[in-house]
Amino acid sequence: MRVLMFGRGVIATIYGWALEQAGHEVRFLVRPGRAAEYGDRVELDLLDARRRPWGERIRQTWSTSLIEHLDADHDFDVIVVSVGHHHLSAAAEFLAPRIGAATVLVFGNVWDEPADAVAPLPLDRLAWGFPQAGGGFDGDGVLHAAVMRRVLFGTLDGEPTSRESQVRQLFADAGLTVSEQPDLRGWLLIHFAADAGVHSQGVQLGSLSHLLGRPASFREALLTSRELLPVLEARGVDLRRHRSSTALFHAPAGLAGHVLSLVTARVPLANVSLAAHTDPRAEEPRRVVEDMLAEARRQGVPTPRLDRAAAALRR
Repeated sequence: MRVLMFGRGVIATIYGWALEQAGHEVRFLVRPGRAAEYGDRVELDLLDARRRPWGERIRQTWSTSLIEHLDADHDFDVIVVSVGHHHLSAAAEFLAPRIGAATVLVFGNVWDEPADAVAPLPLDRLAWGFPQAGGGFDGDGVLHAAVMRRVLFGTLDGEPTSRESQVRQLFADAGLTVSEQPDLRGWLLIHFAADAGVHSQGVQLGSLSHLLGRPASFREALLTSRELLPVLEARGVDLRRHRSSTALFHAPAGLAGHVLSLVTARVPLANVSLAAHTDPRAEEPRRVVEDMLAEARRQGVPTPRLDRAAAALRR
C-alpha cells in the first residue's frame, strides 16, 4: 500500500519506519521548506518490542522520502494523521479537499467530540486508532523511541468498515497486534485525562523527563487524574465500561507513585519515552493542561491540583 504520514513527528516516524519495513511505500508530507531542514534520512535509536517483550535495540540510519505538496489526485491509499490534539482541526481542514481516494487514520489524542474534531473530513473515509509508542528527537536529530507490540483501534459506531479493516491489516502486516477498543470515544477521553495528570507535573517541573525517579510527582499525577474523573462523567463517559483503564487512578496513590517511579526509571521500554521529553517549551503538554482545565470549568468541576499546574504555566 502507499502510505502518507502527515508530518514527520515522533509517531509518524516510528510507524512510518515499521510500515516501510513491512514492504509498504511510505512518504512524509511536511511543510514547505521542511524537506531541506530535515534532510533525507533519520537517525534511529529504537527499542522495538514487536517480537521481544523487552525490546530489540535498533540503531539505524533510515532514508526517508519527504514531499511538501499534496495534490487532490494523489494515489495514496492511507493517510496517517498523528498530530497534537490542538492541531487536528487544522489538519482536517487541509486534507478535506485533498483526500483523494485515501482512508484517513486519526492516530492520537482527541479531546473534542471526535466527529467535530476532524470536520469537514467525511466520517465514512476515516479510521480511528491510537499508537503504543513514544520518544523524542534529541538536539542532534536522533530519534530515541520505543514501539510496543500492540496498537489500539476502535470505531465510533458499530463494526469496522472495509476501509477500517484494511488499515488494521496494514498495521498487522508490520508485526503489530491490533487491539480493539469497543468504546473508543470513552477511552480517548480517559487517556486525555491520564495525560493531563502526567503533564500537570511535567509543566511544573520543566519537562516530563524530570518525573523520572520522583515518586511524589507520579503520586500527584495520579491524584490529578483521579480528580478529573467527574469531568469525564460530565462528558458522558461511562466509567463502568473502562474499569481497567481507570484502575490505576483508584489505586493507593503513594504506592502506585513509587511503582511508576521505579518502572519508568529502570525499565528501558518505559524509560525512553519520558526521558526523551526534555523540551520545557513543548506546546502539547501546556495545551493538554489548559484544555482539560477549560472543560472542567465549563462543567463546574473543581480541580485544585490541575489549577496549580495551570498557575505554573502563567509564571
